[in-house]
Amino acid sequence: MKVIIMGCGRVGARLATLLDEEGHQVTVMDMNNDSFRKLPPTFGGVTLMGNGIDQDALKRAGIEEADAFVSATQGDNRNVMAAQIAKHIFRVPKVVCRIYDPIREEMYRDLGLSTISPTVVGAQLLKEKLGT
Repeated sequence: MKVIIMGCGRVGARLATLLDEEGHQVTVMDMNNDSFRKLPPTFGGVTLMGNGIDQDALKRAGIEEADAFVSATQGDNRNVMAAQIAKHIFRVPKVVCRIYDPIREEMYRDLGLSTISPTVVGAQLLKEKLGT
C-alpha cells in the first residue's frame, strides 16, 4: 500500500515506522526538516518537506497514486483541510484525520471524514485502566 503521512511528530513518525516495517511504501511530509529525526535510521520510506494543504506539495509526494493519506499534525484545522483535499480533490481511497477536539471530531466524522480523536481515545483507555 502506498501511504502518505502529513506530520512527522511522535505519532506520524511511529505510524510511518510501523507501516515501513510491514513493507508499505511510505512518504512522510512535514514543514520542519528537523522533524524527520524522529524516524529511525532504518526507515526506508521517503521524507518530503512540504505543506499537506498545498496541492503541488501533495503531488510531489505522489498523492495521485496514493492508496491512503493520514493527516497527523498538531493542528486540527490543517488536518481537516488536508484530509478534505486528499479525499475530495485527489480521491484517495482511504483518508484518516486526527482531530484533538472531540466536538469537532464528531462533526467532521458526521460529514464523512474518517477521524480519530486522541482526546476521546485516551480518556476511554484511562477510564478502562481505572476499572470503571
